[in-house]
Amino acid sequence: MTQILNVTRNEEGQYQVTDAGGRLVDGPFETNAAAWKALDRLDNQDANVPDKRRSNKPVLWGEPQKGKSKKQVRREKKIAAKQEHRMKVNAAKAPGWVRTVAAVKFDPAGERKFRDYKLGTFGAASEVKRIDPATYLAEKAARGE
Repeated sequence: MTQILNVTRNEEGQYQVTDAGGRLVDGPFETNAAAWKALDRLDNQDANVPDKRRSNKPVLWGEPQKGKSKKQVRREKKIAAKQEHRMKVNAAKAPGWVRTVAAVKFDPAGERKFRDYKLGTFGAASEVKRIDPATYLAEKAARGE
């Protein structure tokens, strides 16, 4: 014989499990979820399935990681070395403009040094630009020009 059970709310705002005649079967519960859990428990009593035993272990989402063997460590090192070498080879094959852009992005001090080196003695920081006009005219007059 199957029994029809419902979750209803009483006057105090608590939830309870009642049968089709309105008689209290289980409860009262503070939350709706607790009442539904009790209803499921009552519904599964007929099957005589015991509750699952819950352990206190933390839940690991996904597959737990195992320790690596020496063979796996060596293989990973070998793969990493191959990837590093391949990256260096590919970086050497890159066009000049790509290398200069990368140099500016990753080494701004090196870019400044290169820029200052390009200026040489004719740039804004050269000694030629710091000539005093009075000294220049005095030297010119001394030469007799």
